[in-house]
Amino acid sequence: MKEIKVGLATCGIAAGGMLVYDELKKEIKNNNIEVELKKTGCMGMCYREVLVEVKDDSDSYLYANVTPDKVKRIITEHIINNKPVKEWIIKSKSINKEDAFFKKQKQIVLRNCGIIDPSSVDDYILNNGYKAIQKCLNEYSKMEVIDIIIKSGLRGRGGGGFPTGLKWKFANQAAGDKKYIICNADEGDPGAFMDRSTIEGDPHSIIEGMMIAGYAIQADEAYIYVRAEYPLAIERLSIAIKQCEERGFLGKNIFNSNMDFKIRIKEGAGAFVCGEETALISSIEGKRGVPRIRPPFPANKGLWGKPTNINNVETYANIAWIIMNGPEAFSSMGTEKSKGTKVFALAGKIVRSGLTEVPMGITINEIIYDIGGGIKDGKKFKAVQMGGPSGGCIPASMSDLKIDYDEITKTGAIMGSGGLIVLDETTCMVDLAKFFLNFTQNESCGKCTFCRIGTKRMLEILERITAGAGKEGDIQLLEELSYKIKNSSLCGLGQTAPNPVLTTIKYFRDEYEAHIKEKRCPAHSCVSLLTYTIIEDKCIGCTLCAQKCPVNAISGKTKEPHKIKQDACIKCGLCYDSCKFDAIEKI
Repeated sequence: MKEIKVGLATCGIAAGGMLVYDELKKEIKNNNIEVELKKTGCMGMCYREVLVEVKDDSDSYLYANVTPDKVKRIITEHIINNKPVKEWIIKSKSINKEDAFFKKQKQIVLRNCGIIDPSSVDDYILNNGYKAIQKCLNEYSKMEVIDIIIKSGLRGRGGGGFPTGLKWKFANQAAGDKKYIICNADEGDPGAFMDRSTIEGDPHSIIEGMMIAGYAIQADEAYIYVRAEYPLAIERLSIAIKQCEERGFLGKNIFNSNMDFKIRIKEGAGAFVCGEETALISSIEGKRGVPRIRPPFPANKGLWGKPTNINNVETYANIAWIIMNGPEAFSSMGTEKSKGTKVFALAGKIVRSGLTEVPMGITINEIIYDIGGGIKDGKKFKAVQMGGPSGGCIPASMSDLKIDYDEITKTGAIMGSGGLIVLDETTCMVDLAKFFLNFTQNESCGKCTFCRIGTKRMLEILERITAGAGKEGDIQLLEELSYKIKNSSLCGLGQTAPNPVLTTIKYFRDEYEAHIKEKRCPAHSCVSLLTYTIIEDKCIGCTLCAQKCPVNAISGKTKEPHKIKQDACIKCGLCYDSCKFDAIEKI
């Protein structure tokens, strides 16, 4: 029997995946054919959604950019008459149109995403699911499990990169009659969708990783803290937990052992600060989500004052693979201090946006050009922004840098949870810094004066600079405020909030100076500093620009050069976009 899988993660659904799925269901019924229609998660190639895979005994065929009107032909020609529609296929044994996207990837976290039905525990079991926890229960002591994770070199994928096994060891050795496991799925960085996609595509891998962590530190209760803005992830997690409870995988004496383990879901209200461990704990406890002073650390005094281990989604998704394949298999990938793989969400001005998992040690250039296909519209590569609002910008001149926690940190950015936003020549770095400062200023919990007020003062300076009112000394003032906020804030989010500003000043200081001294935006992005003019020698008087102008700021006779009234121009750019003769320039 043939099998049809439709990518129905958030990316696939947003592109019209459910419409395609419903049409497939209808055509299968109308033709009275035997075929298994399944839903799956993100296949990584978000830029080619909707993705539909047709499998038979001999091959697998991946169709891209599928729309409901293409369904009938796929069913008629491929399913009924065994003639694949080759012009729509991007991947099979004989067709590899998107081979470059996968060639340098190594999938551990994403090993089941786009392959299994995330709502089927049986699919997960067929792909070695829940064998790792049984192996731990039957073959390893708690400290042996921890030693395996330590030997693997796995570092926490939530941003800080703290050694996972060491974290588990602290929680194991902490004194307490009750211990907890927490999964931090509060993914709040702009442009990041790694954790969401992993949950939507393979929720059981996170559950199994949490089980193993629970066994290792002697915890019998766990929480998954996931933001309420991820309804599909929550739905699939809820189904997975219910299935595990029905099978006896969760609850009392799991897998016929003496271990008890239950998992609850806690929906967050979307506060960025709740991605910080102690603020997250406060939120689960029903209190206001604000950071606590550390020490004591959660490993000793966490949820309700009990020893608690917190890791993020990606970290837990690695665990079962490491147990089944051995720590050496994991540590054989990567660099000396950064082992294994890393999942990245590729976004921004890149040709192939989507979800990718690469071995540590790969360069930024390889990710952008070999996997991501380079910069959109032939524009010039300018920088990457890594680590979200807590991260920073790495310029194109440093794009041979290897993906390694310590090497990235040396640049002033951080690895973060894996958001990688690609910037081209049209991106104003001052404006980008303003965007992230606006985000962190709005999301500050307000507990620390320097974070609450300092980020506001920095944002005001950046707003002034991008509006053309920057003053001498503004750059130095931004730097001074940045270091005071970093040194005086209580939590990691406040301490890293100035990073986008500091890195853009470090690598793109000339852009700040152009805004302040010359009242000019080199990227032609800041509206207040833009001027649109018509080049007389190029203008043929076609009147198209005048027709597009919403405020009638362009005048002139047909077949004669036109002019823009600068005092009336609202700098919308419609004239520039509509001109077919490059007769309009922005300066």
